[in-house]
Amino acid sequence: MNRIDRRSALGIGLAAASAAMVKPAAAQTTGYKDETPWPGVVVRAYDGETSSIIPGFKSVSMRDIIMQPGSKTMGPPMMNAMVCHITEGELRVEQEGKTFTAKKNFVWTCNKDTKEQAYNDGNVVAIMRITDLKV
Repeated sequence: MNRIDRRSALGIGLAAASAAMVKPAAAQTTGYKDETPWPGVVVRAYDGETSSIIPGFKSVSMRDIIMQPGSKTMGPPMMNAMVCHITEGELRVEQEGKTFTAKKNFVWTCNKDTKEQAYNDGNVVAIMRITDLKV
C-alpha cells in the first residue's frame, strides 16, 4: 500500500469538499417560479405539492416572499391556512388589527381568510417562507 503524506491527504480532502459543495448550489437554480405582485416584493413558488398527514389538509406546498427594504404587501385575505417563518431580515406584520415584529427565525400561523399585511421597514432584504396547508 502506498503511503499518503499530509499534503496529499489535505489535497484529497479539499477536492472532496469542493465537489460536495458545488452539486447542491447547481440544483437550486430550477424548480420555482417568481412573480412580482407588488413593487419590491417577489413571490417565489416552489414546484411540487406533497400529501399531508395533518387531519383536515390534503397537501402542503412552499413559497418564499422576498421583500426589499421599504416594500410592503397589500394585505389580501389568506387563501388557505399556512405557517410563516422569517428566514432572513425582519418584518413588521399587521394581522387582524394586531401588530408584531417578526425577526429572523420567528414563526407564526394564519388561517384561511386572515387579513395580514407585511412591511419591510429595515435596510436589508427580508424573506418570509410560507408552508401552505391546503384542503
